[in-house]
Amino acid sequence: MSAVELRFEETLTPAGGEVDAVLFPESGMVSLLATLEDDGQVEVGIVGREGLIGLPLVLDDDRSLVEAKVQQEGTALRLDAAALRDGMGESAALRALLLRYAMAFNTQVSLTAACNTFHIVEQRLARWLLTAHDRADGDEFPMTHDFLSAMLGVRRPALSVAAGVLQKAGLIRYARGQMEITDRPGLEAASCECYHVARREFARLLGTGGAVRRG
Repeated sequence: MSAVELRFEETLTPAGGEVDAVLFPESGMVSLLATLEDDGQVEVGIVGREGLIGLPLVLDDDRSLVEAKVQQEGTALRLDAAALRDGMGESAALRALLLRYAMAFNTQVSLTAACNTFHIVEQRLARWLLTAHDRADGDEFPMTHDFLSAMLGVRRPALSVAAGVLQKAGLIRYARGQMEITDRPGLEAASCECYHVARREFARLLGTGGAVRRG
Protein backbone atom coordinates (compact mmCIF):
# COMPACT_ATOMS: atom_id res chain seq x y z
CA MET A 1 0.00 0.00 0.00
CA SER A 2 1.08 3.58 -0.59
CA ALA A 3 0.49 6.58 1.67
CA VAL A 4 -1.65 9.45 0.33
CA GLU A 5 -2.92 12.73 1.71
CA LEU A 6 -6.61 13.50 2.03
CA ARG A 7 -6.95 17.18 1.20
CA PHE A 8 -9.91 19.24 2.37
CA GLU A 9 -12.80 19.19 -0.14
CA GLU A 10 -10.89 16.87 -2.49
CA THR A 11 -13.13 14.56 -4.53
CA LEU A 12 -11.70 11.07 -4.23
CA THR A 13 -14.31 9.39 -6.42
CA PRO A 14 -16.85 11.30 -8.54
CA ALA A 15 -20.46 10.15 -8.69
CA GLY A 16 -20.74 7.57 -11.44
CA GLY A 17 -16.97 7.41 -11.73
CA GLU A 18 -14.67 4.43 -12.02
CA VAL A 19 -13.12 3.08 -8.83
CA ASP A 20 -9.56 1.88 -9.39
CA ALA A 21 -8.34 1.63 -5.79
CA VAL A 22 -9.46 1.49 -2.18
CA LEU A 23 -8.34 4.00 0.42
CA PHE A 24 -8.04 3.13 4.11
CA PRO A 25 -8.15 6.43 6.05
CA GLU A 26 -5.72 6.71 8.94
CA SER A 27 -7.09 10.12 9.94
CA GLY A 28 -9.61 12.58 8.61
CA MET A 29 -13.17 12.07 7.43
CA VAL A 30 -14.78 11.48 4.04
CA SER A 31 -18.44 12.09 3.16
CA LEU A 32 -20.29 10.02 0.61
CA LEU A 33 -22.70 12.27 -1.27
CA ALA A 34 -25.69 11.40 -3.41
CA THR A 35 -26.11 13.89 -6.26
CA LEU A 36 -29.51 14.64 -7.80
CA GLU A 37 -30.36 15.91 -11.27
CA ASP A 38 -30.63 19.52 -10.03
CA ASP A 39 -27.07 19.20 -8.66
CA GLY A 40 -28.36 19.08 -5.11
CA GLN A 41 -26.34 16.85 -2.80
CA VAL A 42 -27.05 15.11 0.48
CA GLU A 43 -24.76 13.00 2.58
CA VAL A 44 -25.62 9.30 2.80
CA GLY A 45 -22.60 8.05 4.76
CA ILE A 46 -19.41 8.98 6.57
CA VAL A 47 -16.09 7.10 6.52
CA GLY A 48 -13.17 7.54 8.89
CA ARG A 49 -10.38 5.36 10.23
CA GLU A 50 -12.83 2.51 10.83
CA GLY A 51 -13.51 1.94 7.15
CA LEU A 52 -12.53 2.40 3.53
CA ILE A 53 -13.32 4.36 0.40
CA GLY A 54 -13.97 2.27 -2.70
CA LEU A 55 -16.47 -0.21 -1.29
CA PRO A 56 -17.78 -1.18 -4.78
CA LEU A 57 -14.47 -3.01 -5.38
CA VAL A 58 -15.08 -5.17 -2.30
CA LEU A 59 -18.45 -6.10 -3.82
CA ASP A 60 -16.92 -6.92 -7.23
CA ASP A 61 -17.91 -3.69 -9.01
CA ASP A 62 -15.84 -0.79 -10.30
CA ARG A 63 -18.36 2.07 -10.35
CA SER A 64 -19.48 4.37 -7.54
CA LEU A 65 -22.98 5.82 -7.56
CA VAL A 66 -21.96 8.41 -4.94
CA GLU A 67 -19.23 11.04 -4.69
CA ALA A 68 -16.54 10.57 -2.04
CA LYS A 69 -15.41 13.99 -0.78
CA VAL A 70 -12.93 14.83 1.97
CA GLN A 71 -14.55 16.83 4.77
CA GLN A 72 -11.69 16.65 7.28
CA GLU A 73 -8.15 16.43 5.96
CA GLY A 74 -5.95 13.52 6.94
CA THR A 75 -4.00 10.60 5.50
CA ALA A 76 -4.87 7.23 4.02
CA LEU A 77 -3.29 4.06 2.65
CA ARG A 78 -4.04 3.29 -1.01
CA LEU A 79 -4.37 -0.22 -2.44
CA ASP A 80 -5.09 -0.66 -6.14
CA ALA A 81 -7.97 -2.80 -7.38
CA ALA A 82 -5.85 -5.71 -8.63
CA ALA A 83 -4.00 -6.00 -5.32
CA LEU A 84 -7.29 -5.90 -3.42
CA ARG A 85 -8.76 -8.68 -5.55
CA ASP A 86 -5.64 -10.78 -5.07
CA GLY A 87 -5.70 -10.21 -1.32
CA MET A 88 -9.36 -11.12 -0.99
CA GLY A 89 -8.79 -14.23 -3.10
CA GLU A 90 -5.83 -15.37 -1.02
CA SER A 91 -7.14 -14.51 2.45
CA ALA A 92 -10.54 -15.68 3.64
CA ALA A 93 -10.05 -13.64 6.83
CA LEU A 94 -9.47 -10.42 4.86
CA ARG A 95 -12.45 -11.11 2.62
CA ALA A 96 -14.70 -11.77 5.63
CA LEU A 97 -13.57 -8.60 7.41
CA LEU A 98 -14.17 -6.40 4.37
CA LEU A 99 -17.61 -7.91 3.82
CA ARG A 100 -18.50 -7.34 7.48
CA TYR A 101 -17.50 -3.71 7.05
CA ALA A 102 -19.77 -3.52 3.99
CA MET A 103 -22.64 -4.78 6.17
CA ALA A 104 -21.87 -2.22 8.89
CA PHE A 105 -21.69 0.62 6.38
CA ASN A 106 -24.99 -0.49 4.83
CA THR A 107 -26.54 -0.17 8.29
CA GLN A 108 -25.24 3.39 8.57
CA VAL A 109 -26.66 4.33 5.15
CA SER A 110 -30.04 2.69 5.88
CA LEU A 111 -30.41 4.41 9.24
CA THR A 112 -29.36 7.76 7.76
CA ALA A 113 -32.21 7.50 5.25
CA ALA A 114 -34.71 6.58 7.97
CA CYS A 115 -33.43 9.31 10.30
CA ASN A 116 -33.68 12.02 7.65
CA THR A 117 -37.30 11.02 7.05
CA PHE A 118 -38.69 10.60 10.55
CA HIS A 119 -36.63 12.52 13.10
CA ILE A 120 -36.51 16.20 13.99
CA VAL A 121 -33.56 18.35 12.94
CA GLU A 122 -32.08 18.56 16.46
CA GLN A 123 -31.89 14.76 16.69
CA ARG A 124 -30.45 14.45 13.19
CA LEU A 125 -27.83 17.09 13.92
CA ALA A 126 -26.86 15.37 17.17
CA ARG A 127 -26.53 12.06 15.33
CA TRP A 128 -24.34 13.60 12.65
CA LEU A 129 -22.10 15.40 15.14
CA LEU A 130 -21.61 12.22 17.15
CA THR A 131 -20.73 10.28 14.01
CA ALA A 132 -18.22 12.97 13.00
CA HIS A 133 -16.84 13.17 16.56
CA ASP A 134 -16.20 9.43 16.50
CA ARG A 135 -13.94 9.92 13.50
CA ALA A 136 -12.24 13.16 14.55
CA ASP A 137 -8.93 13.38 16.41
CA GLY A 138 -10.28 15.72 19.07
CA ASP A 139 -13.36 17.44 20.45
CA GLU A 140 -13.02 20.39 18.07
CA PHE A 141 -13.14 20.28 14.28
CA PRO A 142 -13.91 22.67 11.39
CA MET A 143 -17.58 22.84 10.47
CA THR A 144 -19.90 25.46 8.98
CA HIS A 145 -23.67 25.83 9.07
CA ASP A 146 -23.75 25.87 5.26
CA PHE A 147 -21.93 22.54 5.15
CA LEU A 148 -24.14 20.96 7.82
CA SER A 149 -27.36 22.11 6.17
CA ALA A 150 -26.23 20.55 2.89
CA MET A 151 -25.16 17.31 4.56
CA LEU A 152 -28.45 16.95 6.43
CA GLY A 153 -30.59 18.13 3.53
CA VAL A 154 -32.24 20.96 5.52
CA ARG A 155 -32.41 24.71 4.99
CA ARG A 156 -29.80 26.89 6.66
CA PRO A 157 -32.32 28.66 9.01
CA ALA A 158 -33.60 25.32 10.35
CA LEU A 159 -30.05 24.10 10.87
CA SER A 160 -29.11 27.30 12.72
CA VAL A 161 -32.09 26.92 15.05
CA ALA A 162 -31.19 23.29 15.79
CA ALA A 163 -27.55 24.17 16.45
CA GLY A 164 -28.69 26.98 18.73
CA VAL A 165 -30.79 24.54 20.76
CA LEU A 166 -27.84 22.18 21.25
CA GLN A 167 -25.49 25.06 22.08
CA LYS A 168 -27.90 26.60 24.60
CA ALA A 169 -28.13 23.19 26.29
CA GLY A 170 -24.34 23.22 26.67
CA LEU A 171 -23.78 20.21 24.40
CA ILE A 172 -21.74 21.98 21.72
CA ARG A 173 -19.89 25.24 21.16
CA TYR A 174 -19.86 26.77 17.70
CA ALA A 175 -17.93 29.86 16.62
CA ARG A 176 -16.21 31.05 13.43
CA GLY A 177 -16.53 27.78 11.56
CA GLN A 178 -15.29 25.62 14.43
CA MET A 179 -17.47 23.02 16.15
CA GLU A 180 -16.60 21.75 19.62
CA ILE A 181 -18.31 18.87 21.43
CA THR A 182 -18.55 20.03 25.04
CA ASP A 183 -20.89 17.40 26.54
CA ARG A 184 -20.59 14.05 24.78
CA PRO A 185 -23.02 12.13 27.08
CA GLY A 186 -25.58 14.91 26.76
CA LEU A 187 -25.26 14.90 22.98
CA GLU A 188 -25.76 11.13 22.94
CA ALA A 189 -28.93 11.59 25.00
CA ALA A 190 -30.15 14.27 22.57
CA SER A 191 -29.65 12.00 19.55
CA CYS A 192 -32.21 9.56 18.24
CA GLU A 193 -31.77 5.79 18.30
CA CYS A 194 -30.24 5.79 14.81
CA TYR A 195 -26.78 6.73 16.08
CA HIS A 196 -26.82 4.14 18.85
CA VAL A 197 -28.06 1.32 16.61
CA ALA A 198 -25.41 2.05 13.97
CA ARG A 199 -22.66 2.16 16.59
CA ARG A 200 -23.78 -1.16 18.08
CA GLU A 201 -23.79 -2.76 14.63
CA PHE A 202 -20.26 -1.55 13.91
CA ALA A 203 -19.13 -3.03 17.22
CA ARG A 204 -20.99 -6.31 16.59
CA LEU A 205 -19.67 -6.78 13.07
CA LEU A 206 -16.16 -5.42 13.51
CA GLY A 207 -15.41 -6.19 17.16
CA THR A 208 -13.71 -3.56 19.30
CA GLY A 209 -12.74 -1.70 16.12
CA GLY A 210 -16.41 -0.81 15.73
CA ALA A 211 -16.12 1.68 18.58
CA VAL A 212 -14.20 4.14 16.44
CA ARG A 213 -13.98 6.91 19.03
CA ARG A 214 -10.52 7.07 20.61
CA GLY A 215 -10.21 7.86 24.29
